[in-house]
Amino acid sequence: MSKYFNVTTPVTGNDGKTRFHKVGVAFPQAEDARSVMTIRLFATPTNGELVLFAPNSGSEGNSDSE
Repeated sequence: MSKYFNVTTPVTGNDGKTRFHKVGVAFPQAEDARSVMTIRLFATPTNGELVLFAPNSGSEGNSDSE
């Protein structure tokens, strides 16, 4: 399992393509924890939709799209 996930929000551009803008990170909890994940948002999605992606291998996860 990944050490963290990129939290993104889908945004449809004028060209009709969907792009995912990073709005935070999510950290899985230990297996014996009562919760599943901790999510830290640094932006609020205006569409109310969040999508989690595992980080790209060799990437710091700083990209606006996955």
